[in-house]
Amino acid sequence: MRSVIHDRFGEPADVLQAAATDRPAPQDGEVLIRVILSPIHNHDLWTIRGTYGTRPDLPATAGSEAVGIVEETGPGVDPALKGRRVAAAGLKGSWAEYATAHAAGVIPVPDDMPDAAAAQLIAMPFSAITLLEFLHVSRGDWVIQTAANGAVGKIMAVLAQSRGVRLLNLVRRPEAVAELTAMGMTDVISTNDPDWIAQARAIVGKDGARAAVDSVGGAVAAGLIDLLGTEGLLVTFGSTTGEDLQLPAGPIIFKHLSIKGFWGARVMPATPPADRQRMFGELIGLVMEGKLDLPAGGTFGLDEPTAAMTAALTPGRTGKVMFKP
Repeated sequence: MRSVIHDRFGEPADVLQAAATDRPAPQDGEVLIRVILSPIHNHDLWTIRGTYGTRPDLPATAGSEAVGIVEETGPGVDPALKGRRVAAAGLKGSWAEYATAHAAGVIPVPDDMPDAAAAQLIAMPFSAITLLEFLHVSRGDWVIQTAANGAVGKIMAVLAQSRGVRLLNLVRRPEAVAELTAMGMTDVISTNDPDWIAQARAIVGKDGARAAVDSVGGAVAAGLIDLLGTEGLLVTFGSTTGEDLQLPAGPIIFKHLSIKGFWGARVMPATPPADRQRMFGELIGLVMEGKLDLPAGGTFGLDEPTAAMTAALTPGRTGKVMFKP
């Protein structure tokens, strides 16, 4: 079968290549999925670079999420799943014609849900909803997020509005302020503005925010610490800059702040099944009601890995770039 693989770690555009690989067979508790669409996520790129929390054995087929049709069921799996269109994440190689997945983790999707939405239903939306619950915030609380123009940021805005949580959205590019405002997002500030902290404080008020989520890293973390209220929580979710957090000790001590990491690969498996079902129901409902838009930002064949990486790494793109076998 056709796949996108890498036999060394490095920049995705440099190390990815199209190749013929063996079609996998489903093992106990697994299903074989014929891939329809598979998105390119930031964590896929970090995995290819060798900088993510897990490093695959090489050579490795890249990609981790897909929508597709169940072609085969392994031992111990309900054969009724065969032929169902499902979303699946946590895959070890989804940029291919076929991929295997744990049957317990696949999500049958409604017939009228677009493939582009179903292909990215789990990793980013489920990360966003579990992250929001991880913050333990209530209706009316202020939350600050960086990288608000990213996939998780846009989803977080929809979820926060649905749940009555107030959200301050930070972006780096000034142009992104206009882009998000045109999409209907409010309270958007560029951290390139010299007075961005003062602007933010005027919005969240003197008591500060209950929580902040950082996906950027570097110096912006100090501003988030400044804007948190007493007993506030800072969660680090990623580092698009690749820089370490710059954290001032004084405010952390005197405001009794907490700092935690959030890794979906650790949090999601620990989520009770009833909560997973509830949260997926909420996400599917928002998609089907047209409130949560999950578009594709372009599709590429499995023989176009370099072009796909160029598109995926272009700032300001709308929607996830995807492979279409």
